[in-house]
Amino acid sequence: MITLRPADERGHANHGWLDSYHTFSFANYYDPQHMGFRALRVINEDWIQPGGGFGTHGHRDMEIVTYVLEGALEHKDSLGNGAIIRPGEVQRMTAGTGIFHSEFNPSRAEAVHLLQIWILPDQQNLEPGYEQVEFPLEERSGKFRLIAAPNGREGAVTIHQDVNLYAATLNAGDALTYELAPARHAWLQVARGEVTLDGHHLQTGDAAAISEPALLKLSTDTSAEVLLFDLV
Repeated sequence: MITLRPADERGHANHGWLDSYHTFSFANYYDPQHMGFRALRVINEDWIQPGGGFGTHGHRDMEIVTYVLEGALEHKDSLGNGAIIRPGEVQRMTAGTGIFHSEFNPSRAEAVHLLQIWILPDQQNLEPGYEQVEFPLEERSGKFRLIAAPNGREGAVTIHQDVNLYAATLNAGDALTYELAPARHAWLQVARGEVTLDGHHLQTGDAAAISEPALLKLSTDTSAEVLLFDLV
C-alpha cells in the first residue's frame, strides 16, 4: 500500500532568515495525522538565507542527519567539531545524553537548501557522536547509494536505529527498482525534480509511505533527486 504525502499539505514557517517546510509535526506545526513514520520523526526542508542560521541549541536522544542540496552549512558543536557541509556530504549527529550545536549559512550571497532529518534511536542515553561523509555524484547517479545504516556498512554514516537510508540522483529516462522485504516499510522523499513511483506522480517535496512488501519501481522523464528510507 502506498500513501502519498503531498508537498503542499506540509506545515510551513517563514521566519525571514529561515523558510521551512515540515513533512511531520514540528515546532508550531501540529498535525496528529502526521507525527512521523515508524522511527522517522522529522523531515524539514529548509532554506537558510545568507548569514542566517540556528544559534547554539541543544538536542538529546535523537539521530540527526543533515543532507545539503545547494549552498553550504557551517556546523559547530559541544564535542569540538567544526565543519562545512556541502552537496554530496552527509552529516550524522547522535544527540544521545545531550549535545549543543549551531548551524549557519556562511555565504554572504547564496542561500543554503537542505533537508534536516530526525530519527528516533533504538536506545536512549547514547554517547553523543558526530560523523560527516562525502558521497560523490557518480556513486549516486542512476542508482541507490546507501548513505546511512545501523552498522555503517559500505561507507555509510552510522545511525543507531534499524534504518537504511539511500540517496539517488536520476537523469531523464533513468529507472530504478527496490525490493522491500517482508516486515519492512519504506518512505520515499523527493528532494528535487519529478518521479513516477509505481504509477504515482511525485514532484519536489512530495513523499510516499509504503507499508507492504513490494518491488518498488521508480522512474523519471526529466531529472530528480530522492531519498529512500527502509525501516522496520
